[in-house]
Amino acid sequence: MGWGEFFAAKKKGTGNVVWRRLDDLSQLDGILSAQTVRPQLIFKHSTRCSISSMALERFEREWDSGTVAELWLLDLLHHRDISNAVAERTGVMHQSPQLIVVTGGEVMHVASHSAISAKEVAKVLTAG
Repeated sequence: MGWGEFFAAKKKGTGNVVWRRLDDLSQLDGILSAQTVRPQLIFKHSTRCSISSMALERFEREWDSGTVAELWLLDLLHHRDISNAVAERTGVMHQSPQLIVVTGGEVMHVASHSAISAKEVAKVLTAG
């Protein structure tokens, strides 16, 4: 399955999660902007990794559609340059799978592998 097909399936198959595809460096400027008030979540995902797929599916099952945030899905196989830019600009060492939460240009939360949890993100956003 190609990235376009995968992304189309993700948009259709998850009733309470609406992913935006992060596939251009210019999008990263907006996501990491200090002007951004709404929380931005970047999920670094490898479409060939079963651990990444399990983390993504668990996150989607847990996600509360009432949580105010923009969710960005980054395909590491096709956009490693963007992943590298995320690591460089946030100071967060690259891992896969990885979830990074940014608000107002500041990293609020980072998790990888089995530590990725929508419930934990909701707690962080509520506390922040």
